[in-house]
Amino acid sequence: MTAPIEVTGSAAGAQPESVLSGMGERIEGRSLGQIAWIRFKRDKVAVAGGIVVLCLMVLAVFAKVIESVFKLDPNAFHQNLIDPVQLRPKGTWGGISWGHPLGVEPQFGRDLLARIIEGAWVSLAVAFGATLLSVTLGTVLGVAAGYYGGWVDTVISRLMDIFLAFPLLLFAIALSASLQGGAFGLHGLTLHISVLIFVIGFFSWPYMGRIIRGQTLSLREREFVDAARTLGARGPHILFKQLLPNLVAPIIVYSTLLIPTNILFEAGLSFLGVGIQPPQASWGGMLNQAISLYQADPWFMLVPGLAIFITVLAFNLLGDGLRDALDPRSK
Repeated sequence: MTAPIEVTGSAAGAQPESVLSGMGERIEGRSLGQIAWIRFKRDKVAVAGGIVVLCLMVLAVFAKVIESVFKLDPNAFHQNLIDPVQLRPKGTWGGISWGHPLGVEPQFGRDLLARIIEGAWVSLAVAFGATLLSVTLGTVLGVAAGYYGGWVDTVISRLMDIFLAFPLLLFAIALSASLQGGAFGLHGLTLHISVLIFVIGFFSWPYMGRIIRGQTLSLREREFVDAARTLGARGPHILFKQLLPNLVAPIIVYSTLLIPTNILFEAGLSFLGVGIQPPQASWGGMLNQAISLYQADPWFMLVPGLAIFITVLAFNLLGDGLRDALDPRSK
């Protein structure tokens, strides 16, 4: 069923006589993008999620600049703010003050705001990189499987089943632990981020691939595809010029829903000690450190936990809003 076209203006004001006399109202049609934007703006929860996501992205991209401007050092020790006996921050709520708005870390006294900002760009870099890799592989292979069918569909579908049955968590732990000393000319933080992006993105593409394959199976029988074949268009042209533009909406929606999953996966690996390694700050690593210190300072566990919770919730709300806005059949 074709979605109704939204227009502005009244029927009376659009009569030919009124328009020609200059006193009527011109009815203006809206493009699909404009309709989607209007529908998205009406969803206040999705807009709030989008604002939070935008703020997080700005925070991550300009993390080093913010740290430099506000003189935030995630690895600076402030032992004068720590109780030497109980190893907890002096004062209430983890030592919150004007100089340290989120308090300081127990035992070492590192500023929590600086470490949250430092961990934000790491988590988002891994999540966006892994999502880009998985979406690229899943889209290309899913479109090929859905359009060509036959043995191509059989091979790609069985490949998806193999990847879905692969013990991803165990493989990620083993690979990350075995590459701690360096590999492929990479060392330190660059190596850890690259390994996480590869492991998470390369082994999660079947989720996107199955969705794109199903969408392609329904699109390949549409009239515009038959018309392209009639005009002599070949497979690559139909794939990338006819089918792929009609798959942009589901790709965007499921990408926004895949990003929070990758954030949680990276935080889980860092929590287990095989992801981002100290002294580099990461949200999962901060939770790992808080295990032995939460009795002395519960606030230290609450801050990175809230950072993960708010980030994942914001991306999920944004994804739900985009899905409703881009789906012409939803009310």
